[in-house]
Amino acid sequence: MAPGLAGPIDAASGIPSDMLAQGKWWRNPGILKLNILLLIPFLTSYNNGFDGSMMNGLQLIDSWNLYFDKPEGAQLGLLNAIQSIGALVSAIPAFWLADRFGRRFPIIFGATIVLVAAILQACAQNIEMFTASRFFIGFGTTFAHLASPLLIVQTAYPTHRAKFGSLYNTMWFSGAIVAAWATFGTFRISSTWSWRIPSLLQGLASIIQIAFFWWIPESPRWLIKNGRNEEALNILARFHANGDKESPLVVFEAAEIKEAIRIEEEATAGATLKSLFQSRGNRRRMRITIGIAVFSQWSGNGLISYYFGKIMKSVGIQSQDMQTLLNGCLQIFNALVAVGASLLVERLGRRTLFVFSNALMLLFWSALTACTAVYAKQHSVAAGNVAILFIFLYNFAYAIAYSPLLVLYVSEIWPYGLRAKQTNPIAQDAMEWRYYCVYVGWLVFELVFIWFFCLETKGRTLEETALLFDGKAENVALAGADEIGAYTHEKGDNEKDAKASDDIIHGEKI
Repeated sequence: MAPGLAGPIDAASGIPSDMLAQGKWWRNPGILKLNILLLIPFLTSYNNGFDGSMMNGLQLIDSWNLYFDKPEGAQLGLLNAIQSIGALVSAIPAFWLADRFGRRFPIIFGATIVLVAAILQACAQNIEMFTASRFFIGFGTTFAHLASPLLIVQTAYPTHRAKFGSLYNTMWFSGAIVAAWATFGTFRISSTWSWRIPSLLQGLASIIQIAFFWWIPESPRWLIKNGRNEEALNILARFHANGDKESPLVVFEAAEIKEAIRIEEEATAGATLKSLFQSRGNRRRMRITIGIAVFSQWSGNGLISYYFGKIMKSVGIQSQDMQTLLNGCLQIFNALVAVGASLLVERLGRRTLFVFSNALMLLFWSALTACTAVYAKQHSVAAGNVAILFIFLYNFAYAIAYSPLLVLYVSEIWPYGLRAKQTNPIAQDAMEWRYYCVYVGWLVFELVFIWFFCLETKGRTLEETALLFDGKAENVALAGADEIGAYTHEKGDNEKDAKASDDIIHGEKI
């Protein structure tokens, strides 16, 4: 909550309530148009989910396995890992592109690469061509995936920022649902079109992004950072105040962004990738960022996401029809949980959701491990069925925090200038159910890490949250208060003015 601001403060945005639009957002033309346009960067997360679920689904299709000679072990691991390798290769160029050319351009650049790669994937004649197309899908996705959540969070209406930031990663499941049910619908086709059709569908979201890219607004924060203040003001006015440049909200937002960037530039003059580790505050941010990023991929969820078929076979589900059906149902379940959790982010807080999520993941994964072990030793049908239940419960635990918060929380804790920089089938075959025990120990470590290092960011503006780690958030609030001084004066509320000034001097919160 911003200190020293006149009037009651909106808990979701940290901005005085009387500056914000009243009534339903869909009845406000500017906000309605903005939210529709922001669906375009949301499609990046959809595409990411489609990719992960599609590869899971393809492994359940007999014609795909036969066409590529049943990939196993290292070859199957490479097919699933090559997308991540492509993403890693493009990470540094993506950082540079987002900082140099803004948040919009990397989206269309990445979408174009993904579209071409999806066509190559659908036309693959051998395993090498299929693998190469997967590499370029990962390569292109990183450009769009780095810029899209930044554009959403930095452009969204203040009261929608947290919800949209959390919904971004949740959109992963919308793509996963489409891919899962696409493979369920096509596996009955006896020709290679059973896997070529889902591969072609992967390019659909990119086509939509390319078509509507031209209407997406640029990030006001990036524009101000690059000296294009008038353009930023026009965007804030058009979408946040229906064209009113003199709106108290627009004036406040512009002033807050400018002051936050000024403070950050002083603190991170000549910032490079080394800056991520140079100050105590940045080292704290990096510790949390690395931790959450690793936990989001290495908590056992990767096994379910990429090797669902193997897991199903390990608990007695051999039918291709039942495997694809359960995969489709699991994605719908995940989506419902993640959307529900994203709507509770502001009410429950980020840290609460992370702690609750990690505790439940540990509990349910331990139970899944036990059931899988019983089935492996005794071939108990009951143990196999209960194991499927715990797969759903584990995904529930993961989705309540890591789905809505993975992008939102990291984008909140980093200052503007640094915001854009920041599984193994072989072992599974060899160790069977014992491989799951590795994740039990790791989940214990995750829970301890989250408990001690995850900080709460609920009820703060982007600028206050980013500066929370450095102890300078009061400077941003002062800048905003100075800019709206005329606004409070015009209201004729001298008593409120006096109290606001006194609160600013004493650093109190209203």
